[in-house]
Parts: sequence; C-alpha cells; structure tokens
Amino acid sequence: MTTAVTTAGHGAGTAPVTAPGGEKRWQGREPLVLGVRHHGPGSARAVRAALDAAMPRAVLIEGPPEGDSLLPLAADESMVPPVALLAHAVDDPGRAAFWPMAAFSPEWVAIRWALAHEVPVRFIDLPAAHSLAAASDPTWGDEDEAHPGSTDEAALRIDPLAVLADAAGYDDPERWWEDVIEHRGGGAVADPFAPFAVLGEAMAALREEYGHGGRDRDLVREAHMRVQLYAARKEFGHEVAVVCGAWHVPALTTKSTVTADRALLKGLPKVKTETTWVPWTHRRLARRTGYGAGIDSPGWYAHLFGAPDRPVERWMTKVAGLLRDEDRFVSSAHVIEAVRLADTLAAMRGRPLAGLSETTDAIRAVMCDGSEVPLELVRDRLIIGDVLGEVPESAPAVPLQRDLARLQRSLRLKPELLERELELDLRKETDSGRSRLLHRLRLLSVDWGAPAAGRGSTGTFRETWRLRWEPELFVKVAEAGIWGTTVLAAATARAESDAASVTALAEVTALAERCLLAELPDALPVVMKALADRAALDADVGHLAQALPALARSLRYGDVRSTDTAALGEVATGLAERICVGLPPACVGLDADGAAEMRGHLDGVHTAVGLLPESEELSARWTEVLRKLAVRDTVPGVIRGRAARLLLDDGRLEEDEAARLMGLALSPGTPPVDAAAWIEGFVGGTAGGGMLLVHDERLLGLVDAWLVSVPGDAFTDVLPLLRRTFSAYEPGVRRTLGELVRRGPAAPGTAPTAGESGVPGFGAGIDEARADSVLPVLRLILEGEHV
Repeated sequence: MTTAVTTAGHGAGTAPVTAPGGEKRWQGREPLVLGVRHHGPGSARAVRAALDAAMPRAVLIEGPPEGDSLLPLAADESMVPPVALLAHAVDDPGRAAFWPMAAFSPEWVAIRWALAHEVPVRFIDLPAAHSLAAASDPTWGDEDEAHPGSTDEAALRIDPLAVLADAAGYDDPERWWEDVIEHRGGGAVADPFAPFAVLGEAMAALREEYGHGGRDRDLVREAHMRVQLYAARKEFGHEVAVVCGAWHVPALTTKSTVTADRALLKGLPKVKTETTWVPWTHRRLARRTGYGAGIDSPGWYAHLFGAPDRPVERWMTKVAGLLRDEDRFVSSAHVIEAVRLADTLAAMRGRPLAGLSETTDAIRAVMCDGSEVPLELVRDRLIIGDVLGEVPESAPAVPLQRDLARLQRSLRLKPELLERELELDLRKETDSGRSRLLHRLRLLSVDWGAPAAGRGSTGTFRETWRLRWEPELFVKVAEAGIWGTTVLAAATARAESDAASVTALAEVTALAERCLLAELPDALPVVMKALADRAALDADVGHLAQALPALARSLRYGDVRSTDTAALGEVATGLAERICVGLPPACVGLDADGAAEMRGHLDGVHTAVGLLPESEELSARWTEVLRKLAVRDTVPGVIRGRAARLLLDDGRLEEDEAARLMGLALSPGTPPVDAAAWIEGFVGGTAGGGMLLVHDERLLGLVDAWLVSVPGDAFTDVLPLLRRTFSAYEPGVRRTLGELVRRGPAAPGTAPTAGESGVPGFGAGIDEARADSVLPVLRLILEGEHV
C-alpha cells in the first residue's frame, strides 16, 4: 500500500524560471519530482500550485499501474472522495490491498488536475500483481509493520516525520508538520517549487543517514518507479511531473541504469488481479485504525484543505453546531471566546497559527466546561469524522457486488458508515426482503448487519438489526463471489457446501435455522439430509440437547415465512424423544461445571418442547423426565431445583409439593453447598425467580430459615452461589425481598387461608375476576399481531 512518509523532496536538475507575465514556470532537463506526505493538505495545495506553474505534459503518480484504466472515473461527478483503489487476487479475493485517497490527498489532487487539463496520468508503483503475490514472502516484509534492525531504523520505519521533527526541536511530529507546512499561509507562493526543493534536501539527508530505513521492499518499488519514469521520458520528454511519497524522492532523482533496475525486478512472483474503486472513510484514514500511512486527524485536515479562509473561526462554528445538536448550550459568545483563546494559546506557544492542539484546548475550556466527555464527541465526529465516499455505478465490480447494489436500491437499504438500528416488520414485503438479504449476507460472512434485541415487540414477526457498512466488506463481497453471481445463488451454494463440511450436530441445526431465515428453498433439502444423518449418528445427549432449540426456532420461523418445515419437524420430534430417554442417566454424577452446562441444556430443551408441534405424548414424556430429575438424589442440586421450577411454572407441580421438595433440599442433612445449588436452580437465572419468592412467603421462609442455620465454616462456601443467584434479580425485587426478610416472613409450612389478611398487599389466591378483566385488551393485542 501507500507508504507512511513525511515531507517533500525536489527533483534534481529542475529550475524555475519566470515566464512572460511574471508567472513562474518549471524548466529543466530532468523530470519534476514532487515529494509529498500522503493525505497532507499542505502537500496537496503545494502540488496543485506546482502543477499549475509547471504545466507538465504527463503526470506520474505513486500507485498500482492496474488502476490506470480506472483513472478517468475520477472526473465523474458521482465520484466523491474519500475513495480507495482496491486490488485483489482473482483466485483469492481475500488477498487484497487498498490505496486510499481523500479530497486533501496530493495524489487525488494531481489526478484531478491532470484530467481537468487533459494531460496523460499514470500510476508507476510496483504492480499489485507482484505486491499481492509476494505479500506472504517474509523477505519482503511489510512497510506498515516493525522491521528488525537498529533502534534508529525501527523508529524511522514507524514515522520518518518524527526524525525531522526531533531535529527541529519538536516533540510532536504533527505539530511540527502543521507549523512548517500547513500554516505556511494560504496566499500565492513566490516560488511554487521551493518547498519541494528545500524539504527534498532534508529527505535526501535522511536517506543518506539511514539508507532504505529497513524497508527492503522499497528498493524494488523504487526500481519499478524509475523504469516507468524512464519510459515516460522517452514518450513525453523531460516535461514529466512525478507525485510520490517524499521518502522515494532521492531514489528517483539519483542516477541509475535501466538494466540494473530491470534486473532487480526480474523473477518477481505474480498473480492475476482485479482492480476497482471503492468508497472509503475518514475514519479508515486515521492512524489509530492501524493504517500505516494514516494521520491523526483526517477530519481536521479535510477542514484545513476545504476552508477558503478563516479556518479557526469556521472550525469553531462546526464544533458549536455539533454540540448544539447534542443539546448542549453553546452560544455565539462561546465561539468568539474559543477563537480568541486559541489564537492566544498559539501566540504563547510561539506557533504561526492556532493548530489542532490550540483549538482543542480552547474547545475544552470554553465549550465543554473542562469535560472530556463532549470533547470526545468532537474528536470522534469532527477531528476524525464519519465521511463515507461514493463511487459511480460504472466502476468495475464483481457480479455479486452488482447484484447486491441492485438489491440495496430496490429495498431502499443504503449502506451507511454510522451504526444504526433497523426495525423490521416481516409482514411487510419490503421489510421481509431486507431480512432475507441480511440473513443471506451473514451466511456469506458479509456482516453488514447483526441481529439485535428489539426495544418493542419480541414476536416472530419482528426483527431488529444493527447495521454498519465498512469498506472492508467490499473485500468480503469479492471473496463471496466464488459461490455465485447473485446473493441468492451464492448463499445457496455456501449453505450446501457448509452442510457437507460441518461435523457437529449443533452446527448443522444452526445452519438449518439460518437457511430458513434466509429463505433458501434449494439449500434446505441438502441441509436437512445432513441434519438427519448426523442426528442419527450422534448419541451424546448434550449434543442433542444443544441442537434441539435451533430446530424448534426454525419451525417457528418457518411458520412466519410460510415455509414447508414438515421434514424439519420430524427430525426435531425424533431428537426430543431421544433426549427424553437419555437425559436422566446423563445428569447423574456430574461435577459443578458439567451440572451448570446441563442446566442450560435443560432450559433450552424445555423451551424447545413448547415450540414443537402439539403432541400430548411428547409433552407427557417430557413432564415425566422433569419429575424424575426433581426427585432423584443422584442428580446435582442445580438440576433438581431447575426441574422442580420448570414443573411449577407449567402448573404440573402443586405449590405444596414444591415447598416439600425445597424443604427436603434444605434439610439439615443436605450439605450447604448442595442446598445452595438447589436454590440457584430453583430461583436463579430466570426473570421471575425473585418474584416467586416475593409472592410465596412459604418458599422465602424456607430459604431464610435454611440460610440462618448454615454453619459459619460452611457459609463462605455457600456465599458465592447465593450472591450469583440473588445478584441477577432486578433492584426492585432485591429491595422487596429485603423488606420482607426484615419484617419477618410467615412461618415455614404455613399459608394464609381465604378470608385472612395473609401477607400485606397479597391475596390468599388468584382473583379470577380481576384476571379475566385483561382478556379483552389481550385479545386486541394478539389480533393486532395476527397470531
């Protein structure tokens, strides 16, 4: 990719002369080499001024030559930076590289200048065909990674700009760059070539001191650049301008033979590649994202490049607008005072103009009242920014990408950089199509959206997604292109392939669920056959219990989407019957971890059985399994307690019997740890566990009496289990339980009878007349959901 370089250099043998009218023109026997800092607005302005003065016959730019055919698209009005050239290997789309460009990137400015002046423009860096083929070659290294060598070389590889800043007495490279380049002044420059000459000399001194700085790969890249420069000189003469990273300027202006350069390029590995333009983001230009040529503040640099005048005042106005949108009180007086403070800080620090550090300090003090919280919002939204570029539809793309773009337009689902939530009503045709698309993309590992918990209805007709489009997803789409040319075909082929390769039963059931959600009718028979085969061979009850919930959910989703799930229902019923046979013996002799895992399986199977097609025989068998688990002493307490609670919730266990089982579990002969585990199973891990104790003081009294009887030496062993159980309750439930215990619950084994006052606030039983009063409203709700 592009190299993280520092400042600028100047081509050898060039000389500015004064043309008629006083205009500075470039003239010389050597090409004009303009060294730049990638994504530097100061470099971009200097390049534009130098090109206007020189008027070269051709412009050469550091970048992959495979992108030459795509350069005319940069003149398209629908091409909005930031964008990036994407090159990937045809046989392995995951092997890819990006060359990002923002509006303030010197390369982008040079491209637009050449197209506007109808001057030939070309890329001259090492072809992506070579760099991608050699990406796994350790002898090449990676220009964005640390390289073995001396401390000086390692530091130079990371940030050459820091070396020049340190030499100038600055401890912050970005601040030095702002003072030397960005704050040079926005007016006309007497000699547009002088900055490149002066800074080029500094870069030449660095190369003389550090050589290639530990970048072995750069030697090959620079050899290719020289070969391309030689070819351009033969075609266009000496009036050629080169825009490249300043680090490469000395290598391009040093005499070298074409024969030696071609020898260095001989025998390089090569792969077939495809190249296109893709949208990019300011956030991906930031150094903190890991981009080697990144900058600290892309949003700030974009502002400096685009502001016609008074950049500090305009910046403070942007900040004020952002904070006002977030309901913070920021007035015009705040803006004026922040500008004054920034200018004062710049004068005190000896800087030519207020830079990012001064404006940030002023914003913190004046607009944020010294708080870092709103300032972090400014950093995220403005200093870095969430700008997402655009590319024209005519840009090359793999067929799958084109089909995806078509679906995005038809479903009105525009990719956006900012994360957002999307609520879908599957009864609506458009929302149903969006759901299918997002589920199919997840099957293809294109994670544009992720399911999220909805804030409203949790019915099967509702889905909530959290969407965010990242530039890397273009690579994911290219990778998925091997499965098909459309999203439907690719998802179907991927599902069929996964069904043949996965071995775990739970993975196959999860795949079946995803196929139903994505509505892949052609893939479902293949997945169902794989599911039946693996279910028949798997005798592990834990695996069967882990697989059943996904099948049950699939049946429910199939009903919502009008999918034929008869075969799926048969497999699910068969699994449930096998679980009923194998679960009781599988729960014997488990340690604490195994019991906790099996308790989770018990909850999942119980929920799944309730979702399966109605079968009195299966329901009765499952109830009998729960009764066996609830009374069998060899079963761990957490499972016995859980089985008793499930029976109680379903109305298949009388309250007196539940109290009797709790009394046995908490009897003096039961070890305290086992008793605590029973309590955890019975009242822990569910939303209604605490409310059960609130409404049934007999059970609360049993727990209270047992707890005060626990010996002191055993209490420390019991405390973690109890804390884990009761900490899961909502604060209001915990507070109510505390008040009941402080007041003193009813005596164990007693219950208020009809007509007695009983527990304050609670009746002796269910008031059926009051309960029936909610039925009309409930009927309206259910009819509204079409259930």
